[in-house]
Order: sequence, then C-alpha cells, then structure tokens
Amino acid sequence: MSIRVVIAEDEAIIRLDLKETLEEEGYQVIGETGRGDQALDLVRELRPDLAILDVKMPGMDGLEVARHIGDERICGVLVLTAFSQREIIEQARDAGALAYLVKPFQKSDLVPAIEVAIGRFRELQALSGHVDALGEQLEARKLIDRAKGHLIDVHGLKEQEAFSFIQRMAMKDRTRMRDVADRILAGDLVP
Repeated sequence: MSIRVVIAEDEAIIRLDLKETLEEEGYQVIGETGRGDQALDLVRELRPDLAILDVKMPGMDGLEVARHIGDERICGVLVLTAFSQREIIEQARDAGALAYLVKPFQKSDLVPAIEVAIGRFRELQALSGHVDALGEQLEARKLIDRAKGHLIDVHGLKEQEAFSFIQRMAMKDRTRMRDVADRILAGDLVP
C-alpha cells in the first residue's frame, strides 16, 4: 500500500515539483495547498500518513500546523524550510516535525527524510499505545485495590482472601478482575 501524503507549500512551482517527485517515487499525493490553515483542514479530513509542510505560508505557518498535527497525533510531519539556522530547526522539532529538509533540497534527500518522518511517527504511535495500556493497567490495579479494601473493611476478609474472591469471580463470570471490582464497589457483588 502506498504512503499517502499531503503537501503544503506556498510556492506553486516547488509544490508541483515535489508532487511529481513523490509520485515518481511511488507515494500517493492525496492533497495539496499553498496555505497553512487549509493544510491543517486537509490533514484532519484526509488523514494522510505524512504531511510535508513549508515553514512560511499564509494563513498559518508550517510550524503551527505541525504543532496541531502532532498534538492530535494525526500523521508524521516533514518540514521544508529555506533556513538552515539551528533556531528554525529546533522550532520545527519542538513543533512536532519528525524530519526536515532545507530548500533547495536534492531529490535523493527527499525519500530518506520521508522514511525517517514516517518511521518516527510509527514509533511514537506504538509508544503512545504502550503508555495508554499502562495507564489502563494502573487504573485497573487501583480499582481492584479499592475493592479489596472494601472486602477487608466491610466483610472482614483477609487481603489474600479478598484478592482470591475477586480472581475467582472473574474466572467464574469470564470477565476482567476490573469488572468484578466495579461490581463489588457498586454493592452488586458480595462474598
């Protein structure tokens, strides 16, 4: 499956050249614009794999667009800039750009930069999924601990007995221990 790209570059000739190059390399350009605000709308609507953004654009600059895309975790971002100053590059990184190219760039630099941006985005998605899963596990653990405390305080069970009760009920009902803990705390389940 080819990688889907949105291009936002205010110079039409560069945008056209970029589109042709991407298509020659097997990428699918699904949207293009010369305005930053329109770029954000396109990215939100089309959900590409990658957004290639020029830094300086009317409507909204590329760094602001990158910030929104990064905050919303929509896709990878590759920033194009005519400036190679460290400050601009750091701003791009801080805005959520996962790779950048300084204009004028060589065609041979484009594909590696795209692959870096997409690879980093996928890594961030995976990490985000792990963080979310760990958060869920922590919440479940807290809920189970509260239910154990309830069983100890209200029903006089020992800690191991309370835990075993929750575990047995989960296996018996073929449900999660978290769901059993919910029922205990709601008063729907007693030993």
